[in-house]
Amino acid sequence: MGRWRDGRGTLLVRAGEDADAVRSVPLEIAASYRARTRGLLGRTGLDGAMLLSPASGIHTFRMRMAIDVAYLDRRLNVIAVRTMPPGRLGRPRLRARHVLEAEAGAMARWGVRAGARVTVEVA
Repeated sequence: MGRWRDGRGTLLVRAGEDADAVRSVPLEIAASYRARTRGLLGRTGLDGAMLLSPASGIHTFRMRMAIDVAYLDRRLNVIAVRTMPPGRLGRPRLRARHVLEAEAGAMARWGVRAGARVTVEVA
């Protein structure tokens, strides 16, 4: 895993029981303090997902859309997935080291759920 830098990459999600089925999702990586603080603020959409690292919690104040939030441990195992409307404060997760954000409904389509494991490929 290591430390990432701000930039782009690909999120790989193993879809369901079929170990060969991999979903590939465009990814923005926000690793600097400035990029994590800005996050999705002011956006009306997102093509793919955004990874905030390091992070254990988020908020949706001043956001224009509902988002799905997946809390990831240090090995990129999904601890929990929540959908948050604008104007909310997410509860920090003790074991979370990274947070994955996407438009509401996207995580379910991709198969991202508690217990799943994701992989990040840096562009």
